[in-house]
Amino acid sequence: MTLRDGKVGECYLVTGLRMEGTLLRRLQALGLTPGTEVKVLNRKRSGSLIFSVRGTRLAVGKRIAQEIETKEVCGGGKGDE
Repeated sequence: MTLRDGKVGECYLVTGLRMEGTLLRRLQALGLTPGTEVKVLNRKRSGSLIFSVRGTRLAVGKRIAQEIETKEVCGGGKGDE
């Protein structure tokens, strides 16, 4: 599943990033790495997502969100806010 498929209020674990180059390095520098927990905060009609990662809010477009592989965190997780 990808982050684009995520539901508002749910927590997910990043399992992979299917991108290369500058974008990959930038997201990694912002703390978005495999094994990181994220929480979807808002979804816009345009498809962009706002999510929390390591205590910071990030917004990405739908094309980037569909390149971020995730799995749902069972049991609620800790949910960075």
